[in-house]
Amino acid sequence: MAFCFPGQGSLERGMGRDIAEAVPEAMAVFERGSEACGLDLARLCFDAPLDELVDTEVQQPALVATSLAILAGLRAEGIAPDYVIGHSVGEFAALAAAEALETEEAIALVRERGLAMAEAARQHPGTMAAILGLADDVVESLCRAIAGVWPANYNCPGQVVVSGANPAVDECCEEAEREGARRTVKLKVSGAFHSPLVARAADRLRPALDRVRLGEPAAPFMSTVTARIESAQRLRPLLVDQLTAPVKFTQAASELIRGGVRTFVEVGPGNVLSGLVKRIDRSVKAIPVNNLEGLKKLKELTAQGAPHFSRE
Repeated sequence: MAFCFPGQGSLERGMGRDIAEAVPEAMAVFERGSEACGLDLARLCFDAPLDELVDTEVQQPALVATSLAILAGLRAEGIAPDYVIGHSVGEFAALAAAEALETEEAIALVRERGLAMAEAARQHPGTMAAILGLADDVVESLCRAIAGVWPANYNCPGQVVVSGANPAVDECCEEAEREGARRTVKLKVSGAFHSPLVARAADRLRPALDRVRLGEPAAPFMSTVTARIESAQRLRPLLVDQLTAPVKFTQAASELIRGGVRTFVEVGPGNVLSGLVKRIDRSVKAIPVNNLEGLKKLKELTAQGAPHFSRE
């Protein structure tokens, strides 16, 4: 079983509230996380309208705090992963789940990461777009032919997000449609994330990462930068590289499946990753745990002795 942690965009109003109110360990995550990052995470996640959460510098700590609060609920039930994987900023939650990073440190780091990315986006404006219905190599070829646009997210077969300067992304979308893309969708983002245009963010994040201790993951950590299981000595440079490198979620999830993972539990708001996993391989289970009801259902499955589940 792999726990997978979502990235930006998986927002829900009131996210994490019901679990936090029912599980003291989950509420403690919001409290400790607020102290670590200087934001009132409980207010933001439980009560704030979504338009207050969309800014990168707020969304990232709020999202990771919610994922880690839900994780605390899973831990309280003794449910543990065999592997961990995260999509973009979700890698920080994944490393906390693997006990390679303290919860408070993960939330403080993603606050700094969000501020760094927002600043880099203001300095070098750009955008992102999803290209649906083309093979990965076709999208890669388009990006090589157009200056200023790069593959950013390999989400599932037939869904690649590109990132870059506004005119270049627009041109890439037009060419993709000529190549037969089912459609292209401009994303509501504030910058060209996972591209060289936000390299300044990596420069700002590096010193913050140097100040924290990264231990050996207790559960194997599947990197979506390399699509390989990575050890502690590789974590720091990879967390810097991920800001400008593409997210290889398709490749990483496929590697886990080849390695024997049959169940993916999405730990955090929404169900985006569950949908992507099913598009990658319909034979595996994908279970979103984004609220108290989802936590109870997963607890019932483990209590029934369902296959492919681990307990501490």
